[in-house]
Amino acid sequence: MGRIFLFIYHYRAFFTFLLLELFCSWLIIQNNQYQGARFFNSSNSFVAAVNGLSQDVHDYFMLREVNQVLAEENTKLRDEIERRNQLLQASGVTTDSAIIKRFDFVTAKVVNNSVDHATNFVTINKGYEEGIKSGMAVLGPLGVVGKVKITSKHFSVVTSILNIDIMVSGLMKRTGYYGTIQWSGRSSDFIDFKYIPRHVKPVKGDTIVTSGYSGIFPEGILIGTIDEVTLREEAPFYDLKVKLAQDFRKLSYVSVIKSNLLNELDSLEMNIPKMKQ
Repeated sequence: MGRIFLFIYHYRAFFTFLLLELFCSWLIIQNNQYQGARFFNSSNSFVAAVNGLSQDVHDYFMLREVNQVLAEENTKLRDEIERRNQLLQASGVTTDSAIIKRFDFVTAKVVNNSVDHATNFVTINKGYEEGIKSGMAVLGPLGVVGKVKITSKHFSVVTSILNIDIMVSGLMKRTGYYGTIQWSGRSSDFIDFKYIPRHVKPVKGDTIVTSGYSGIFPEGILIGTIDEVTLREEAPFYDLKVKLAQDFRKLSYVSVIKSNLLNELDSLEMNIPKMKQ
């Protein structure tokens, strides 16, 4: 400790000069609009570069897991294509144009992601220049991620399903019953599945997927599996805890779904005449 004080004392003139230089720079930035703007633009660029470098390092160490996930996803896609081809051949139909025309997919990279707040968001590197719009659905390699909230030219902010303000229509595959997916604000690994009536009999391990009712998410996209089943006395609905298929702490790439028929659906439903009292 004595050596540190001796070093500071020995170079006291230099440290005094350095402090005065920093103080003068601060005065210039605070009292001159042009210099202040230049400083903050430079600092923002530096912070963005550091964040980008940090994300690149994180992505590098995640490459093995990302490749494994992509391989699993490709296997599922091949199985789904084969299954659809068999159905089309059996029905005598040679094209699946209705499904092809309904949705388009845009791949984007995650540049920011939060999981520890009550209202979490994901930022991706695609914006309205690529056709991304507010309200579009977003999927990860293993399941549902959320909905696009706002966009800029090159970026979009996505409301994560780990957000207490978002609800998604879900379907229990085994029973065919519909419910609502909503986060409780606690663990980032689990989400609640609500409004399943007490006569349904859900069991641990039941698969929960999107219902397709909103027109935003395609039907059958994986959300997770039931991990805990609770039925309180006299309660009309179960308390179901769902283990999310997508690990949001390992989210690197997502797909934005562009529903080509959503405007048609919304326009039709808006034109339904009101029923007379």
